[in-house]
Amino acid sequence: MTMDDRIEELEALREEALLGGGEARIERQHEKGKMTARERIEYFLDDETFTEFDQLRTHQERNFGMDERKILGDGVVTGYGEVNGRPVFVFAHDFTVFGGSLGEVFAEKITKVMDMAMEVGAPIVGLNDSAGARIQEGVKSLAGFTEIFRRNQEASGVVPQISAIMGPCAGGAVYSPSITDFIFMVKDTSHMYITGPGVTKTVTGEDVTHEELGGAITHANKTGVAEFACESEEAALDDIRRLLSYLPQNNVEDPPRIEPWDDPDRRDETLESIVPNKPKKPYDMTAVIETVMDQGSFFEVAENYAQNLVVGFAFLDGRSVGVVANQPRVNAGTLTVDASMKGSRFVRFCDSFNIPIVTFVDVPGYMPGTEQEHRGIIRHGAKLLYAYAEASVPLLTVITRKAYGGAYCVMASKNLGADINYAWPTAEIAVMGPKGAVNILYRKELAEAENPDSLREELIEEYREEFANPYTATDKGFLDDVIRPTETRPRLIRDLELLETKREDTPDKKHGNIPL
Repeated sequence: MTMDDRIEELEALREEALLGGGEARIERQHEKGKMTARERIEYFLDDETFTEFDQLRTHQERNFGMDERKILGDGVVTGYGEVNGRPVFVFAHDFTVFGGSLGEVFAEKITKVMDMAMEVGAPIVGLNDSAGARIQEGVKSLAGFTEIFRRNQEASGVVPQISAIMGPCAGGAVYSPSITDFIFMVKDTSHMYITGPGVTKTVTGEDVTHEELGGAITHANKTGVAEFACESEEAALDDIRRLLSYLPQNNVEDPPRIEPWDDPDRRDETLESIVPNKPKKPYDMTAVIETVMDQGSFFEVAENYAQNLVVGFAFLDGRSVGVVANQPRVNAGTLTVDASMKGSRFVRFCDSFNIPIVTFVDVPGYMPGTEQEHRGIIRHGAKLLYAYAEASVPLLTVITRKAYGGAYCVMASKNLGADINYAWPTAEIAVMGPKGAVNILYRKELAEAENPDSLREELIEEYREEFANPYTATDKGFLDDVIRPTETRPRLIRDLELLETKREDTPDKKHGNIPL
C-alpha cells in the first residue's frame, strides 16, 4: 500500500468519524432544535483552533451484539482549542452515538483531557447531552463515571470547570456537572435529575414532567443546581465565553487585567440619592453595582436563585473582581439558607482563583421563622461566615445602609478579615434594628406609658440618631472611613491596586471542616 493509499484511508476514516451516528441521527438532533457535538464545539471555540484527540477510538465491548456496532469516536468529542485566544479543554457528548451514553472508552477520552487540563493549567468545559451509563458495558460504565468524578474533585480549585447541559443528564451523569464550578442549562431542551418522571411516578406516585422535575427553570430558580438558564444553545455558549473572560486560567495565575475603557475617577451623582431616606424602603442594589463597576461589565451569576443576595463578576478599572451584595428589593436583603449557600460557594470560588471580592452590604439580619430554622439556617448561615473568614484574596466592603447583628459580622466585616471597610453616611450599624432595640431596652417604660406607640417612635428616632449610624464603628476602627457614595468607585480602584501584592500566611493544615 502506497503512502497515497494510506492517506486516502486516513481521510476516509476521518470523514466517517465526523458523521458520528450518521446523517439520519444528525437530522433528528436538528429536529429537536439541538446542535451536534461538533457543531457546539465549532461554535464555542475561536475559529480553526480545535485540536481533537482520540477521534478514531471505538468501544471494546463484545456482549449484546456490540462488537457489530462500533462507531468511531465512541460518542464523545474531546480536545482543546482557544477562547478569546486562551487555551481551553473541551469535551462534548455526541447524542447521535448510542444516545451519548458513557462507556469505558468514552470515559477514558474525557479523563485524558481532564488530566491534560490540570497538567497545563487550563479550564475544562463539558458539553453534556447523554442518556447516562451505557447499560451494555455494565459496571465498566459506572467505573468510568467514577474516574471522571475523581478528576472533578482533583481539578476543583486548580482549574475552572464549567458544565453546559445541552440535553438529558440523568442518574450518575448529574454528579460530574454538580461538582464543577458553574452549570449552564438550556430552556426546554435540557434536563437534570437523579431519576426521571417514569421512575418517580412508580416509586412516589407523583405525576411530573421532565421540565418540572429537572428543567432549566427548575434548577435555576428553585434548586440552585444551575447558575444559568439560557434561551438557546448559542446563548449558553456565548455566556460561557463571557464568563471565561473574568477568570484566570488556573489557581496560580492572577485574574485577567484588560485595557480599561471607563474613567477610574468617574463619580456618579446618582449614587447620592439611590438609598431612600426611609429605612424600610427598598432599592435596587444592582444599580449600585453597575454604577460603581466599569460600565457594562457586571455579569450576574445565579440571577434567579436566592435573589436576596446578588453575586457576579465585573471589571474595576480593567481588573476582574467578584461581587457579593445584599438585595434590599427581595426579602429586605435578609440572609436565608439559600442565599447563604449561594454566597459561600461564590466566595470560595473567587478565593480559589485569586479573584478579589467587593461586598456591598445592606442587611437587616438573618430571616427569622420556623421555616428557616428548621431548614438549618444556623448551619447554612455559618457557611458564608466560614467562606469569608477563610478567604485570603483582597476583600473590600462597602456598607450602604443596614448592617445589623450577626449579619453585619458575616458580610465581610473588618473583624472577619476584610482589608478595607467603608460605609456611606446612610449606614446603620448596630446589634439590631432600632425598633427591636427599643422594645428590649425600654420594655418597662413602654409598658407604663400612657401612649406607648408615640413613645416608641420617639425612642426609635433617638436610638437611630445615637447608635444606628456609621460613626461609632468608625471610632472603634471597625470601618476605615465613612465616604460619600460618589467616592466609592475611585476609592475601591486605588485600594484594589494597593492590595494587588497582598500576601497572607495561614496555619498549615490539610483543609478545614466547613459546615456543609
